[in-house]
Amino acid sequence: MEDDFEKLKNIIADVLNVDPDEITEETTLTDDLGADSLDLYQILMGIEDEFGISADHEKVENIQTVGQALELIRKATGTEA
Repeated sequence: MEDDFEKLKNIIADVLNVDPDEITEETTLTDDLGADSLDLYQILMGIEDEFGISADHEKVENIQTVGQALELIRKATGTEA
């Protein structure tokens, strides 16, 4: 079974057309991957669909790294370490 990080990497890679192997928890969505606000919205929609969660859009606006997005997912799904 794919873990949350792998699922997240695949969502981001699909939206931004990048290699999922290039994505780490330290990767920044806008600086490293060049995501704009529409890309971030599409990533958010993918996260909500994939994980069956509804994200607080105000919290999402503050997310800069893949790791921060992963933490938000884990809190929302109750799977945080």
